[in-house]
Amino acid sequence: MSALILDGKALAAQCEQQLSERVASLKDKSAGKTPILATILVGADPASATYVKMKGNACRRIGMDSLAVEMADDTSTEQLLSKINELNNNPDVHGILLQHPVPGQIDERACFDAIALEKDVDGVTCLGFGRMAMGEEAYGCATPKGIMRLLEHYSIALEGMHAVVVGRSPILGKPMAAMLLEANATVTICHSRTRNLPALIKQADLVVGAVGRPEFIKAAWVKDGAVVIDAGYHPGGVGDIELQPLKERCAAYTPVPGGVGPMTINTLIFQSVASAEKTLG
Repeated sequence: MSALILDGKALAAQCEQQLSERVASLKDKSAGKTPILATILVGADPASATYVKMKGNACRRIGMDSLAVEMADDTSTEQLLSKINELNNNPDVHGILLQHPVPGQIDERACFDAIALEKDVDGVTCLGFGRMAMGEEAYGCATPKGIMRLLEHYSIALEGMHAVVVGRSPILGKPMAAMLLEANATVTICHSRTRNLPALIKQADLVVGAVGRPEFIKAAWVKDGAVVIDAGYHPGGVGDIELQPLKERCAAYTPVPGGVGPMTINTLIFQSVASAEKTLG
């Protein structure tokens, strides 16, 4: 069996060309105004700084702007909330990204939920999650929404599939399950403490690895012909799924790297442009 490679890097590049055209059109309609994504980085975590830089670069590639807000490691919850409120009230800012994680003294959930719904382009607020889960308009969490866009592009028919999501984080596993359910898949949510996990994964037509542990999901647990989505990335270039032995057995898979990661950033930019179109267009 020759598996279909779900190439997120190629799709993201294709989408960037389309987004560049939409941004250029917005500028024409709004006397040169540009969509702006505000990124908030609290502290000096190197990985977080790299992620924020990548998101800023993606903005510039399509002709939109990013507003980089950097705050000290000892920032308080109140100071961060004040900054978010300032950005909420800035009409030139169309999307707000608070880079996760923030330093331990900060109430991260309170700060996420302070982001205005119309600017929650990373899909991290409880309100946005609730609306999405109810089938109402909201921006989806960037990683699971990116996965859904990838599956749609490659015409993976989700209706009637048994999807097993391994992971239950509020910004990946839980919204992923809700999106798949909305697409008429039958969804089982598992995690690292699930009993008989290999047996449950063996039932899956679609496996989503979102547990945050390198190669935690073994190839032997996945049945032949399944669609394999690996949302993890760890040192050594491995994901959450033991992928190499599956490449000749599965129907389709996301490579690591180059699968889910590029679509996460692209979805953040995609939703920022959509937000700007509502305001400027």
